[in-house]
Amino acid sequence: MRPLARLLALAVLTLSAIPSTARAIPAFARKYRVSCSQCHAPVPRLNAFGEAFAANGFEFAVGEPPRDTVGTGDALLRLQNDLPLAVRYDAYVRAQNKPTGGQNSIDLQTPWVIKLLSGGQLADKVSYYMYFLLSERGEVAGLEDAYVQFTDVMASGVSLIVGQFQVSDPLFKRELRLEYEDYQPYRVRVGMASADLTYDRGITALWSPRAGTDVALELVTGQGLNQASANRQFDTDDAKSTVIRLSQDIGSLRVGAFAYRGYESGGGARNTITMWGPDATVPLGSFGEINASYVRRVDRDPFFSSCSVADPCPGNATVPFGTTVNSGFAEAILWPQGPTGRLFFTALYNWIDSDRPVVSLRLGEQDEGVGYLSKYNTVATGMHYLYKRNIRLMGELGWDVEREQARFILGSMFAF
Repeated sequence: MRPLARLLALAVLTLSAIPSTARAIPAFARKYRVSCSQCHAPVPRLNAFGEAFAANGFEFAVGEPPRDTVGTGDALLRLQNDLPLAVRYDAYVRAQNKPTGGQNSIDLQTPWVIKLLSGGQLADKVSYYMYFLLSERGEVAGLEDAYVQFTDVMASGVSLIVGQFQVSDPLFKRELRLEYEDYQPYRVRVGMASADLTYDRGITALWSPRAGTDVALELVTGQGLNQASANRQFDTDDAKSTVIRLSQDIGSLRVGAFAYRGYESGGGARNTITMWGPDATVPLGSFGEINASYVRRVDRDPFFSSCSVADPCPGNATVPFGTTVNSGFAEAILWPQGPTGRLFFTALYNWIDSDRPVVSLRLGEQDEGVGYLSKYNTVATGMHYLYKRNIRLMGELGWDVEREQARFILGSMFAF
């Protein structure tokens, strides 16, 4: 079966197993004096209003009169009364059978993540968003999302985002998912290459030429969020990566496709990286939705010609080689009480299939090809309950097909 057909079939199977680019934060709810449900269904997932709010530069309407600002009498200064801050606190208890690689059967991940978030307007049609990870997996991780947005530049209908963001944001936003399990195809790295579809630095241009049609163009470093070198440069080479993403609404169905082209140099060699794939959101009336995304990645020389007889690459390769990785995920989100209710069910299937053991997901990989994977298959089903609009409790049961390992998660998310 072809990879795309397999993914669509798995989306249907995932649904049948269920029982019968931007963000919003509590600081915005405080500013506008509205409930979190105005933008979220449930927290942190955005509804259509929340997506539009973020696209407007965190305003209900582009160019609306300033709110909560200091009256300085200076027409060239827009200063908010208070610095908008919010906190997100995630905590989990993880239990699993067949622990491997130093894992425990029970792990108290409390907290797993603490984020300090801020966002708002700097001027008319100029806004910012950023968050600082005070703790991620027990360490201070620093800034991830951090960008300035210029909305409707020169009345062109084009908005620009400049800074740090996720390459996959125009497709599906990883930071807004409900599951503990990640959208793993977006995390795929191959060999020694740094590029993936998660965080990077660059510029995104967003344009909606007509209702239901969206275009996104990205120019990114292809290096991820690496540290500056001794000569105070982030980029290790002059090569940049380009991404185009098109999306179209067909009735209530949304379909899209993206293409990524980049180059990365190392050790005197250059790796060409190509990624492409379709994605879709299929609404289930007032009951839920299905999301699916497929990614095909081709690397020309992911180990930068470093393979040799003395130091072979995974698969005992001694000469440069190219690789192909097919991957995708299918997700079902169900809300039996409606999108503003308190009970939600989720299911997420991840599938990654590489022609060689060259894939890294940075998850504590199986010992296959010196820490690399060739296959990754997981399914996770969960139940989520809103104790309050900004307090979500969840339980998730997952199965790793390759490891034959079961995992159970009890978790909570607080936003304030």
